[in-house]
Amino acid sequence: MIVTGLVLAAGASDRLGRPKQLLPFRGHTLLDATLEVARRCPFDQLLVTIGGAADEVRAQVDLTRVEVIDNLAFTSGCASSIVAALERVDPGSEGLVLLLGDQPGVTVEAVEAVVQIGTGTPLAVVRYDEGVGHPFWFGRDVFAELAALHGDKAVWKLLESGRHPVREVRIAGRVPLDVDTWEDYEALLALEDAP
Repeated sequence: MIVTGLVLAAGASDRLGRPKQLLPFRGHTLLDATLEVARRCPFDQLLVTIGGAADEVRAQVDLTRVEVIDNLAFTSGCASSIVAALERVDPGSEGLVLLLGDQPGVTVEAVEAVVQIGTGTPLAVVRYDEGVGHPFWFGRDVFAELAALHGDKAVWKLLESGRHPVREVRIAGRVPLDVDTWEDYEALLALEDAP
């Protein structure tokens, strides 16, 4: 079975005011930390989309063992990154696991669990103690619908549409923080410093 991982890292970081992909984190960058987790996951293919600050990302982030996709339409929302990536997904891939480049707290165990429960189904998500969060699983059956998405919340609309059953895997703990604002970044750093 072939599984593809997709890390979305093309955002312009408008709310933060500087490229969040490049924020210092764990001795490297925020995107480095997310890609380090992704490389340890059971992916046969690993894709990352870049757009905002693409030149700086290429210069500063370790992109080894990752297929880089330039999303020229990144300002139109994260769905554009998924659409751009679908063209590069291995034709034999059974499913796609979606990760956010600014969410380094997602664990390998969460990815493994969502792949296990998602295999053979159209959609699967992780349910943490406080709600649903990434990683998400999209089976090949819904790739055509993914290719038609637009905007920032389109993936959530697909998950909540009722057109497909959504399987859930329970993972103890809070939804991992993603960084959209400076306050989010400070909260992430505070979690890292907590005993």
